[in-house]
Amino acid sequence: MTEGSDARKEKTMKRVVLMINCILLATGVTGGPLVIRLYFIHGGSRVWISSFLQAAGFPIILIPLFISYIIRRRSVVDSSKLKIITMKLPLFVASAILGILNGLDNYLYSYGVARLPVSTSALIVASQLAFTALFGFFLVKQKFTPYSVNAIVLLTLAAGILALNTKGDRPTSESSKTYMMGFVLTIVAAILYGFILPLVELVYKKAKQPITYSLVLEIQVVMCFFASLFCIVGMIINNDFKVITTEARHFGLGEATYYVVLVTSAMVWQINFLGAIGVIFCASSLLSGIVIALMVPVTEVLAVVFYKETFKAEKGVSVVLSIWGFVSYFYGEFKQAREFERNHTIANELNQKGSTLDL
Repeated sequence: MTEGSDARKEKTMKRVVLMINCILLATGVTGGPLVIRLYFIHGGSRVWISSFLQAAGFPIILIPLFISYIIRRRSVVDSSKLKIITMKLPLFVASAILGILNGLDNYLYSYGVARLPVSTSALIVASQLAFTALFGFFLVKQKFTPYSVNAIVLLTLAAGILALNTKGDRPTSESSKTYMMGFVLTIVAAILYGFILPLVELVYKKAKQPITYSLVLEIQVVMCFFASLFCIVGMIINNDFKVITTEARHFGLGEATYYVVLVTSAMVWQINFLGAIGVIFCASSLLSGIVIALMVPVTEVLAVVFYKETFKAEKGVSVVLSIWGFVSYFYGEFKQAREFERNHTIANELNQKGSTLDL
């Protein structure tokens, strides 16, 4: 009876953590593109700086890591054997490689956002769901239901429909060549991110040590550190450090606001990344991709409100398909959970009847 109660408590706690991480991911994936676009609209032009900011906020993760260590220290009898860092070398190496890949993805994405409207880049990025599902199938043997397949098709179609009218969405300040380059590199970023998500899940499964949420935070710190390092190298080569003060002085919203935008961008993207790896830890890389695709309609609306971007029929159709796909996925998950609980209840009743007959 106690085991059953503990299992229910653990399941409830995991659902709470999953919900918190979904909220973090939704906040970051919506706010991140808007803040980055704000930087480029008002005079920012450094793609490597923007890429760096997507990972540079990782020091704030040290706060929950320290809190986790204090909690663990109080819960053990012999605290002298407790380690502050629990990550082992193989996991560190895997996290470093993931970080470098993430740094490359940040650059590709930033290049696209610099040249595309937020609403367009957000819908293109939503196509990562199809690649997440594809790579998830091969890397972590992701299981699909008719509902999840339907969601993948709808959400991918919602992103792909933009290709029907790309010219009409091109900002007047961008040439056709730079616009198409941004479009292509954003698609490449979506493909790479679709590969990174299940790769993180694979690292969790192949790690030769128990994966706790505290360890997940350690993985994030390592990944973001190497992603930042990758972008810093690019900034040095591109002489970005030399022009930061000049760019700040000429920023359209003022010098002080320039630095506020940079700091805000770093924090919002860290929230996004924390939510993504947290959802993978609690559920799967596929659900992480679903949440990212779901927030596309919200980003679309906010881009129209704040940046006066056009909202043509193609985008409207994409929004409807995105919502339809999201509802399809979670209806399937709800139905599957109900089926599992019903089968579990029937199995318990049969076990109790069998025990009674034995007596």
